[in-house]
Amino acid sequence: MDYHYEQTSEIEALDSIYYGDMKILETVPFHKFCIPIMSEAFEGTGEGLACQLIFTYTSKYPDELPIVEIENEENFDDVDKNELLEHLIEQGNQNLGMVMVFTLVSAGQEWLNEKWDSIKKEKEEKVLAKIRADEEAEQKRFEGTRVTVESFLAWRKQFESDMGIPAKREREGKDKNKLTGKELFLRDTTLNESDLKFLDDGDAVKVDESLFQDLDDLELSDDDEDDEDYVPGQSGSESD
Repeated sequence: MDYHYEQTSEIEALDSIYYGDMKILETVPFHKFCIPIMSEAFEGTGEGLACQLIFTYTSKYPDELPIVEIENEENFDDVDKNELLEHLIEQGNQNLGMVMVFTLVSAGQEWLNEKWDSIKKEKEEKVLAKIRADEEAEQKRFEGTRVTVESFLAWRKQFESDMGIPAKREREGKDKNKLTGKELFLRDTTLNESDLKFLDDGDAVKVDESLFQDLDDLELSDDDEDDEDYVPGQSGSESD
C-alpha cells in the first residue's frame, strides 16, 4: 500500500468536506490537523458539547491507527473526554486498512449528540423530581401525615412520657392497694365485735322511767300551741 498517497488523498478530501473548519497544523514528518465537532444547536445557542479532534498520521496509516487527541472541550463538566477517546479508538480498530478520519469525526459527532441528550434528560428528570417532591410536600401540609398503628403507638408513648402519665399510673396503682374506711370496716371484724360488746354490757346505760310518768297529766291548750310567744311550762297571761 502507498501510505503517502492514501494520506495525501484523504487530506484533500477532508479539506473539501470541512472547508473553513479543518486546519493543517503540521505537514512533516506527517500531516497533523484538527477538525472541530459539536452537538446539534451548539453553534447557535452555545448549549451542548463541543471540542476539537486532532489527528496525526503515522508512517503506516491507514494500516494502523492515527494518533487522536481531544482539545478545547466546552461544557465537558459532566463528561469524561477519555470516554470519547476510547470510543474513537474502538471505531478506528474496526476500520483498519481504510482511511478512517471522516468515519471517526462522524462517530465523535454522534457521540456528542447522544451524550448531550442524556445530560439534558437527566437534568429534566431532576427538575421534574424536585417539582414532584415540592408538590407532595405541599399536599402533605394539607392532608397531614398518614397515621399507621406503628406511628400512633410511637406518638402515644412519647406523648405519655412528656405528660408524665406513666409516673401517674404508677402512683395510682399504688393507691389502689390502699383500703378505704369502708373497706377497712368490712375487713376488720374487731370493729363489728366492739359494737356488739357495747350492747352486751346491758345495764351500762339505764333510763329512769318515772321521769316520763306525769307527761299525760299536762294540759296543753290549742291557743298555747298556736301562740308564737308560747313557752312550754308557762300558762296564762303575764301579770301587770
